[in-house]
Amino acid sequence: MANFTQEAIKQTFLQLLEKMPLNQITVKLLVEECGINRNTFYYHFQDLPDLIEEIIREEADRIISRYPSVESIEDAMYAALEFASKNRSAILHIYQSVNRDIFERYLWNVCDYVVASYGKHMLGDGSIREEDNEVLHRVYKCVCFGLVIDWLDQRMTMDVHEQIHRFCELHKGIVEEVIRRSRADEGAVS
Repeated sequence: MANFTQEAIKQTFLQLLEKMPLNQITVKLLVEECGINRNTFYYHFQDLPDLIEEIIREEADRIISRYPSVESIEDAMYAALEFASKNRSAILHIYQSVNRDIFERYLWNVCDYVVASYGKHMLGDGSIREEDNEVLHRVYKCVCFGLVIDWLDQRMTMDVHEQIHRFCELHKGIVEEVIRRSRADEGAVS
């Protein structure tokens, strides 16, 4: 029963977020919409930020589990956009609230994961210098994160999927060349 109630609270909260900014949602409103009492809400969650964190953490975990392997930078970027794309108004309301850091922290984790998964795919059984791997990972994670944040800053009005596609078209072969150069440098150092 607890899982059912928690899910009902989460779904009701997301439905409210689709309609109104976060600062207009109260526990009182949420429990009325959900048809439960305040004690039931507080049995499951400390407060609204705790509820938000639970929803975003679960979604981040779900995205990560859906992408055990990421075979292209395009797929990595689309994975980072997935939750925001599905819940546009809700994410915008969270992003524009004092709880923005919760969303950003989990977005950062998703970007970190999908870029690491993409890097593993690109390297296959080979390797590159550890310093090069760290730099590439950090840069692509920042690109992925920055793209989503910029899209949110633009209130999700730009066609981010088209921009990702175009970036990837322009970017084709670059990662392979970077890996080749790193391996060549590694061979020269040894």
